[in-house]
Amino acid sequence: MPDQREKISVLMVCLGRSPMAEAVLKHQISQRPEIQERFEISVDSAGTGAYHEGDSADSRTVAVCRKHKVPISCIARAVTKDDFTKFDYILAMDQNNLQTLLHRQPSSSKSHVTLFGSFDPSIPLSSIGSNKIKARAIDDPYYGGKDGFESSFKLCEAFAGGFLDYLERKERR
Repeated sequence: MPDQREKISVLMVCLGRSPMAEAVLKHQISQRPEIQERFEISVDSAGTGAYHEGDSADSRTVAVCRKHKVPISCIARAVTKDDFTKFDYILAMDQNNLQTLLHRQPSSSKSHVTLFGSFDPSIPLSSIGSNKIKARAIDDPYYGGKDGFESSFKLCEAFAGGFLDYLERKERR
């Protein structure tokens, strides 16, 4: 029997890399059998800058993910022009990276480029996934302390859940 699941590809983007967002979204997908039955979702992460290309995740990111029992094994890479035709969704962590992505987005792009925070579950359903709302950003915790990584993790959890809920509602229409 052929696979009837809708294929969806998602790229999580920050300045250097977004391994936490990638790991959290993958983990939430693995925890939701109803999503796995309807969708085949591939998730990757990249940076608008190539600052950490080839590196594994920051040790503080790894520690927070492990604390929450979220597997993480990501290698950093930079966003490429091909990403705009490869991925259905490109989700930026903050406004600066969103603007960089929108500036780089070629006319041939198939990607829906928006803030990850536009999938915040506290946003009205009709606005979810839109660039026209005042979405929350995930501040880069790289130069901050341990608390910043924990705060980023909590936002990643909320937004990943909102994104998966959005996919389920969209598919029912």
